[in-house]
Amino acid sequence: MTKNEQTSRSAASSASETLSSDATGDASKSAAASALAQHKAPGKATSAEAASAASKVLRDGRTSDTSKSAAGSALAQTPSSGNK
Repeated sequence: MTKNEQTSRSAASSASETLSSDATGDASKSAAASALAQHKAPGKATSAEAASAASKVLRDGRTSDTSKSAAGSALAQTPSSGNK
């Protein structure tokens, strides 16, 4: 099941900054790439692998606010599992 959400302009900008930074780790870049791919693309959803990376980014205390913004956007666009 896909969500009808897309990455905001602000989150896309954060994702772009994250991807262009040499100091950014692989998990942050994976989450940022997912978020950026979903900018103006409401039919796309975050993969399980990218969602896992985004979750890791959000839990890491060393991660910048910019990376966390991109990761949060990616995680918000993860398809629901349907288990409630």
